[in-house]
Amino acid sequence: MTITDNNHRPLRSNGETRVFPIVGDPIAQVRSPAFLSDILAARGENALVVPALVAPADLDAFIAGHKGVGNSGGLVITVPHKAAALAHCDAPSERAAFAGSVNVIARMADGRWRGDNTDGLGCLNGVAAEGFDIAGKRALLVGVGGAGAAIAYEILARGAAHLAIHEIDTAKRDAMIARLDGLFPGRVSAGSADPTNHDFIMNATPVGMRPGDPLPVDAARLVPGQFVADAITKPAETPLIAAARALGCATMPGAGMFNAQAEILVDTLLSGATRD
Repeated sequence: MTITDNNHRPLRSNGETRVFPIVGDPIAQVRSPAFLSDILAARGENALVVPALVAPADLDAFIAGHKGVGNSGGLVITVPHKAAALAHCDAPSERAAFAGSVNVIARMADGRWRGDNTDGLGCLNGVAAEGFDIAGKRALLVGVGGAGAAIAYEILARGAAHLAIHEIDTAKRDAMIARLDGLFPGRVSAGSADPTNHDFIMNATPVGMRPGDPLPVDAARLVPGQFVADAITKPAETPLIAAARALGCATMPGAGMFNAQAEILVDTLLSGATRD
């Protein structure tokens, strides 16, 4: 059987095809299956990324069973499974261990499963590709879940002057602030939905994915000169990004973050090695 990628190039599908599921709930919004399969095809790999709709209650059984699938070298992990999937990794990267979550798991040559979290890399690489340098800037991050924790770490690691964290789960927020303060003393604090006096505003929550969602920040207080980014890939233009653009802010939608980390994800899936 032969199918084609987005550029109508043939993708092989036969008894030797390697399959890499992307696991989430919901899963319809992800761009990964086609996008990552295209990259694999361009590299000459007989491999496909396929969506897997897996409810949280079924995740442990799914991953445990998947480890016995010999023609798969790993998984891509998305909402809401990134934190839970960490427990299935024999060797998490330092990034993943700090974030407490993974977004990719790969089978290593020795049979162990190694996990990484590339969300922070993808986010800040994507922002940099849009011409914004986080070094010396004041940042507001909304959400420190699976992606947000990795993004928080990367924002500070790249030299942001200060990071404010807005998270409705205040216990989670305070725990993350304490952990980050141990690595980046005096540069992190609790924030709010008010983006005033921040150079960079990042939404790392699913808020904006569904019709009728509220805005993650008070967009009326945005001003030209601020950079606004969103981790959500569908819709392509979230209400936050639309509001920011209307007010003259520079932006990066979720596609920019995903595109920036796609090659890293494929490298990890194929090699079983991560880039620390």
